[in-house]
Amino acid sequence: MLAIGIAGGSGSGKTSVVKKIIQSIPREKVSVLSQDAYYKDNGDLPQEEKEKINFDHPSAIEWSLLAHHIDELRHGRPVEMPTYSYVTCGRGKDTIPVNPCDVLIVEGILIFTDPALCKTLDLKVFVDTDADERLIRIIQRDVNERGRGLDRSIVHYQNFVKPMHELFIEPTKRLADIIIPVGAENEKGIDILTSKIKQTLGII
Repeated sequence: MLAIGIAGGSGSGKTSVVKKIIQSIPREKVSVLSQDAYYKDNGDLPQEEKEKINFDHPSAIEWSLLAHHIDELRHGRPVEMPTYSYVTCGRGKDTIPVNPCDVLIVEGILIFTDPALCKTLDLKVFVDTDADERLIRIIQRDVNERGRGLDRSIVHYQNFVKPMHELFIEPTKRLADIIIPVGAENEKGIDILTSKIKQTLGII
């Protein structure tokens, strides 16, 4: 199994890059684990405490469960990926079945901050997008999907997203094997990446 990590700042376009890869490779050969599914379950906390959760800090992730699921897939065993709601800050009752495939993509803003996880990845990709573009996407996502108003989204960015990006995420760029500027709009970069994957799979 070829394990690929795709990291980058919040709003950088990681998910769009993953979709482009999946479109270029036979779907039955690719499985995906999203770091966002592995946030710790804080659904029972009071609302005041939920609003203090720092989703951009490595301590927010249940790394042990993510590592266990990667190991299970490597050994040919399917896993049940959790579901998570930013609105409730808790895990849902439903899970998403993920089957072992030739290619495993692990996607998330913080995946390169965990040394043990990094060692399990055969190829590390960093999606590098300008801060102003990421901010626009973050605000749009917060308002449309995560129940935050404009003012709350800006405060959240200033208090959590920006400082955590500078402290934890941006430094991990140096760990990447491949850097893709401007995300899914960089067709040449994605073509190079997918060609490498196809070559490894022997499907060119």
